[in-house]
Order: sequence, then C-alpha cells, then structure tokens
Amino acid sequence: MWHPTQRTLLCAVTAFLYTGMAVAMQITSTGPQTIQKALGETVTLGCTYSPAVSDIGELDIEWSIISPDMTQKDQLVLSFTGGQVFGYGASGGIQRMNFSSPNPANGDASVTITNLNPTDTDTYQCKVKKAPGVDTRKQTLVVLVPPSMPKCWVNGAEDIGSPVSLRCTSSQGSMPLTYQWTRDDGGTLPSIATQNPGTGELLIRNHSESFTGSYVCDVKNNVGQGQCRYSLRAYQPTNKAAMIVGAVIGALLLFLLLLLLIWLLICCCNKRRYEKEVANEIREDAAAPASRPASRPSSRNSSFRSVMGYRSHPGVIYSSVKMGPEHGRGHHTPLPSGHHTPLPSGHGLHYDSQFGYPV
Repeated sequence: MWHPTQRTLLCAVTAFLYTGMAVAMQITSTGPQTIQKALGETVTLGCTYSPAVSDIGELDIEWSIISPDMTQKDQLVLSFTGGQVFGYGASGGIQRMNFSSPNPANGDASVTITNLNPTDTDTYQCKVKKAPGVDTRKQTLVVLVPPSMPKCWVNGAEDIGSPVSLRCTSSQGSMPLTYQWTRDDGGTLPSIATQNPGTGELLIRNHSESFTGSYVCDVKNNVGQGQCRYSLRAYQPTNKAAMIVGAVIGALLLFLLLLLLIWLLICCCNKRRYEKEVANEIREDAAAPASRPASRPSSRNSSFRSVMGYRSHPGVIYSSVKMGPEHGRGHHTPLPSGHHTPLPSGHGLHYDSQFGYPV
C-alpha cells in the first residue's frame, strides 16, 4: 500500500514529466537522412513540425548549411520570421531554394530546391523555434551526374584465334560507374570471356566465328544509365611470315634506293667540281686579247687598202695616184716608208696621222 504522501509525490512527478514532454517542440518529418538526386532534378527536404500548447513564443524557422569544419560557422541560407521569408548570403541565399508551403507557420517548414547541380551537395539543417520549444533536423543531399552516352570499340584485329578486347567507357558520370556487357540477341557470353565491371572491358582470349554478333554495354550509377552497341566480326588471320618477308624486302629496297641517291649526288658534285677546275685552267693558259683601239685601225686600214687597190707589203705604204695615159691600169708607185702622199681632192677623205689611214 502506498502512503498518501508517497502517492501524492508520485502523481506530481508523473504530471511534471508529462508536462515537460508536452512543451517540447517536435519535428515530425521522417525518411532517409541522405538523399541522392540526379543533375537537374528537384528535391524536397522535409521539415514538418508540431509545437506544444505551451510554445507561445514567436515562430522562427531557419535553414542552414552545416560546415564540415567544426571550427567554422554554419551558413544561414533561408529563414521565416515575423511572417516573412528572408534569403541570406552573397546571392541572397539559394535562388532555387524556397519553402514548399505558402505559409510555413502552418506546421510545414519543408523546402524545395529546383534544377539541382553538384554544388548543391551539402548537409542541410532545419531549425524550428517557438519559445520555449525548439527542435532541429539534419539531411544530407548528394547531387549525382548520370552517366553520359558510353562509347564502344574493340582493341585488336578481330582475327580468329587472337585475343579480342571489347571496351566501353562513359566520359561523364558520378562515381561509382558500373559496366555490364551482354549479347544483343540474348545469348550467353563466351565461356572464355571475362569482363571487368569497373573498367568496362570484355576480354575474349581465343576469338572464333561463333563469337560474332552484336554486343551491348550498359553503364549506370545510382541516378541514371546509358548503353552502346558493337558488332563483333571474325577475320582469317593474315600470313605473318609473308608480312615479315615483305617488310624486310621493302626495307632493303629502300636502303638501296638511298645508296643510289647518295651515289648520284656524289657524281653530280664531282662533275661540277671537274668542270669548274677545267674552266679555271683554260682561263689561266689563254693569251690576253688585243686591245680594241689597236685592232680597229688595222682592220679599217686593210679595208681601205683593198678598196684603193693597194697591195700589202711589209714596211711599204702605198697611196693612190692619178693615172694618166702613160700609166697602165693598176700601176702603183711605191713610196719610201714614213712618207705620206696627199690624197687627191674630191675624194672627201683626209689622212689621219693617229690611225694611219684616210678617214
């Protein structure tokens, strides 16, 4: 049996605990603490709340980005106080972030972020305060980039009996990316084939005609996927021995051609040098030519003598004389050397002592 005093005390404690629980502001939103969304999508961060009857203070709602460095202050980005919405930060808060409810005072302080991009990846905290009650909730948002359209190709010559490697890669996409090769016709992969889901390689160690066909590569992460196809063929291997022999013969022919070209260049250089030496020897052995002033009078004097009927004799100078009847045609009288006979008038010529003939 309880003593009346004990019963009274027990009732008081129970009432106090009940009252203390009732006055606490409580955020009622549930769901995962970490949310993954794709690039360009829209996300809603839930923050519904329920105040107690004793919470009679002014409602104050704050959304902040939690700094990973505990020594740094959190960044306040959005708030609702005094019945008004305020944005904070250098750009006035997140421009794509706003309260989901037209009136957050009705118990819904959730926010919506549109057109997500990787820079929105952070931990967000919702804080609802209505004195004396206050409560908080944190959520981590991860914005992932879906894989871009992958590219499929083959490494190797697709020769029968040789190893062939089918490759698949996506240039964009948040890690981890997972690759999976399948046959387009639904058949099973070759038993000797191995694939690497991390690198996107399908290796066939001993290729054969039974492995030909269309292969599909699927790449995906938590927010998207893509695929590409490659049509695998099989060729008869080339004669490697003939290729080696042909390569050797081609190298020898090229070497011989280079030798021939070098020989022709040497011969050409020697020929030019020989012609140059011969030309220099001819110039050194040749006599100096007579000066033009001395040769011209001689030529003109000879021409004049021929015209006037003179005969050339060394040491004798002839002049034309007027022939009379007593002189026969073609008769000339020699004159002593150094004597010059005046020319008859009417000929229009005058003797020039400088050149030694009439001009």
